[in-house]
Amino acid sequence: MQDLSHHDAQRVLAAAQAELDRTGRGAAVAVVDHHGELVAFVRTDGCRLPSINIAINKAFTAAREQTPSRNIGEASRNTNFPMTNFGDPRYTGWGGGIPLMVDGVVVGAVAVSGLPEADDIAIATVAAAVLS
Repeated sequence: MQDLSHHDAQRVLAAAQAELDRTGRGAAVAVVDHHGELVAFVRTDGCRLPSINIAINKAFTAAREQTPSRNIGEASRNTNFPMTNFGDPRYTGWGGGIPLMVDGVVVGAVAVSGLPEADDIAIATVAAAVLS
């Protein structure tokens, strides 16, 4: 399995941060490796404090499950499968966590938190595209 380098993590982070800076919005951005462990993080000006852990947890979920965090939430709601059944309180079903793919392999994930869910997803998707 290919590992996510800190250089690639910084490139992904920079793409998200550039969009947040361009639009003057505050959010938290987390980049994790394929285990879901933090590699890079930024909190832009104006970001609310709860968004810090939420971004890290969204990225953790997307990396561990190798699918966008929103998919996990939708599946949980549609099948009445409680998020607590994952056995780790870091799992979250909010949108904004996107797996990072290199050559068809998940090497990590990026997540954005602090904006409306659709905006979190959009910025994370743009940031994830840096590696493709």
